[in-house]
Amino acid sequence: MKEKASEILGQIADNVERVIIGKREVIELILCAFVCRGHVLIEDVPGVGKTNLVSALAKSFDCTFRRIQFTPDIMPSDITGFSMYNQKTGEFEYREGAVMTQILLADEINRTSPKTQSSLLEAMEENQVTVDGRTYRVPEPFLVLATQNPVEYLGTYPLPEAQLDRFFMRVSLGYPSAADETNMLSIHNDKNPLDALTSVATARMLVEMQEYLGTIHVDERLKAYMVDLVRHTRENGDVLLGGSPRATLNLYRAAQAWALYQGRDYVEPDDVQRMAVPVMEHRILVKQDARLRQVTPRTVIEAAVSAIAVP
Repeated sequence: MKEKASEILGQIADNVERVIIGKREVIELILCAFVCRGHVLIEDVPGVGKTNLVSALAKSFDCTFRRIQFTPDIMPSDITGFSMYNQKTGEFEYREGAVMTQILLADEINRTSPKTQSSLLEAMEENQVTVDGRTYRVPEPFLVLATQNPVEYLGTYPLPEAQLDRFFMRVSLGYPSAADETNMLSIHNDKNPLDALTSVATARMLVEMQEYLGTIHVDERLKAYMVDLVRHTRENGDVLLGGSPRATLNLYRAAQAWALYQGRDYVEPDDVQRMAVPVMEHRILVKQDARLRQVTPRTVIEAAVSAIAVP
């Protein structure tokens, strides 16, 4: 299975690169999050291809896909759905919301109210929504990819720490290189390459990889290494809020996923270090005085990686 999974994920990355050029590393990270049943926060400036990236991933897996553009007037019921009275049957019927899909793009998630943001919490954590006392399961696999602009704050509602912690990892596309941007002009010359994209895997294949992930071996010394890394971020004097126990669990799964992507059935220390920043960076809150000294969540994680001995 490990060779098959590695091949499938590689084919999907190749497929997505037909639309998103020069961002192989980001695509690979998101695919690892998918295998871990993890949700991803894509934080970047407008126009770098965040929406196209999510659309290309959904098409590559042949998954159902919905996009909701978050604005201040979006209500929680738009996300979770609502009950409507049917006069013919005399009963209330559930009308599904945007969350009833396999891949959900929450576009500009920080432009809606905290009340609406929190309506995603149950679905992201428990794969279900509760409407008027009744619980409804979301489709499987279920993955949320949210986008936000990190530099524009007017009219936005910053995500609270509880919401940020629900995201498996945070990634950033960044601007393309000059060569990639020139290549982009060529492939977008006559039509959008997204229109011609076809699936190279199925939703069932993704579920099978998710179920297989738990068989990837992790040595006991590596488990202790992961715990020490996360605990080091909590004990750093410049940190107000360090990595949570959920961060430790997500780092464990991410290392397994990266090993699977590499075609291995065991985790190496490099896998842990490779996933430390994308999994933990958005969970760490640095003290105000430390920010003035140019201390960032990334430098905190890098300090932990340098300080903790590799087993």
